[in-house]
Amino acid sequence: MSEATPETKLDFVRQIVADDIANGKNNGQVQTRFPPEPNGYLHIGHAKSICLNFGIAQQFGGKCNLRFDDTNPEKEDTEYVQAIEEDVRWLGFEWEKKLFASDYFDQLYEWAVQLIKEGKAYVCDQTVEEVREYRGGWNKEGKHSPYRDRSVEENLDLFERMKNGEFADGEKSLRAKIDMNSSNMNLRDPAMYRIRHEHHHRTGDKWCIYPMYDFAHGQSDSLEGVTHSVCTLEFENHRPLYDWYIESLGIHHPQQIEFARLNLTYTMMSKRKLLELVNEKLVNGWDDPRMPTICGMRRRGVTPEALRAFCDKIGITKFNSLTELALLELCIRDHLNRTANRAMAVLDPLKVVITNYPEGETEMRQAINNPEDESAGIREMPFGRELYIERKDFMEEASKKYFGLTVDKEVRFKNAFFVKCNEAIKDDDGNVVELRCTYDPETSGGKAPDGRKVKGTLTWVSARHAVDAEVRLYNPLFNKEKPDDIEEGKDWKDGLNPESLVTLTGCKLEPSLAKAIPGDRFQFERTGYFCVDKDSTADKLVFNRTVTLKDGFAKSKKK
Repeated sequence: MSEATPETKLDFVRQIVADDIANGKNNGQVQTRFPPEPNGYLHIGHAKSICLNFGIAQQFGGKCNLRFDDTNPEKEDTEYVQAIEEDVRWLGFEWEKKLFASDYFDQLYEWAVQLIKEGKAYVCDQTVEEVREYRGGWNKEGKHSPYRDRSVEENLDLFERMKNGEFADGEKSLRAKIDMNSSNMNLRDPAMYRIRHEHHHRTGDKWCIYPMYDFAHGQSDSLEGVTHSVCTLEFENHRPLYDWYIESLGIHHPQQIEFARLNLTYTMMSKRKLLELVNEKLVNGWDDPRMPTICGMRRRGVTPEALRAFCDKIGITKFNSLTELALLELCIRDHLNRTANRAMAVLDPLKVVITNYPEGETEMRQAINNPEDESAGIREMPFGRELYIERKDFMEEASKKYFGLTVDKEVRFKNAFFVKCNEAIKDDDGNVVELRCTYDPETSGGKAPDGRKVKGTLTWVSARHAVDAEVRLYNPLFNKEKPDDIEEGKDWKDGLNPESLVTLTGCKLEPSLAKAIPGDRFQFERTGYFCVDKDSTADKLVFNRTVTLKDGFAKSKKK
């Protein structure tokens, strides 16, 4: 990420950081953190937060920690920790320190004891339902818990017994004593600790009480010397509680700043619902290329540069909005256009026989690997008597605006010759199965000596040298622009797009792709950008469509 200059317009978060540095706040130091919960795989919404937190540290000469908020043992796993690390590094960032909220469990417990001793916390026996009832509502005053006035000694005893495992899950909780009539519901005696007899992925069975996010988060920030605690807008109402804990404990006070999360059309951002898709096998795992997860996008062929460019384009604001999927695709195309080598591929092959080309002979035609990058060089493609073209590139009866191949019409075969169709061979059902054509050997390179012109240019593959492949065409996972908008009586999964994956077999690729390995990206000319999938084997290549050459999905929505 480029450094800020006087001419650079900073987003409001970076402006706060820049002003703090100018004013000497925090001795001019900048410390941020990215604090995911390891309960699932990161998605593109997290990419925005990663780019912001790590980007601020890079831009202002600061540091950024990767801290796992592992306070919810029943949902967390080392698998997710490792996946998150991989995603952050793939996006191009490296953390100063890798930390866990569980690193601070002993200190958090001591701080909870401190608040009890100061009369600012108490052990409550109310059930979740009773707590909800006593809390009241936005226009309804709350009521004090009947356990709110327990003595300090009794609270200390009960809290230690909670820690020692003497009570069942949900039997007791530790709550902060703040204000049951506050207009901010988060300040109505919020829970600080709950009982969970669950095995923790790092601390094992040492603890059976776990701190709530609101109690653990701010104190973790403080312990790490975080200067700017950047989070999404849903935590704005939690900020007074964040401040209350820190001020009550008298510890280092980071500044919490909230920004609008990413909302993307035709995309589900709820980790809970994405997990449901995985568990119900409606997708093929977290890294299914239709998923908005970072690992899914990586498998689909999206580049980290494209994701970072997208995050830069959408910017950082204080207002929730809906970003068009087309903008993400534009950023992907822009980067792949500059970096992906070109290749010819025929996804729905129709055989062409050049009847006046010598049988058994082959000549090599030269093709530019990437017109946007001279250093990519050229490659050679075999041309012979039998070729494949796309079935859609032939029509028996075509209008004047059709530039493909038809009987008695001449077109250009890219990087080769002018070719004229003389006859279409059909099977017993009337389907065209082969084209008999002739070529003009004087038009090598695509130009005729007599100056005649052709309007159509087709891609092709030598039948004799073609590489067989499976190609997976991915479309948006949801038909609905806002998948979370659910009509009454409907299930959110009703919005799933039945054509989100179309699998094509028997595709024919130019032979230069035979040695492609998983992760390699190409532009299939006139078709789109594709990436070799991890399912590929030595005997069978599998390609994923990353994105089309143009926003065809947007056009289909207007029909």
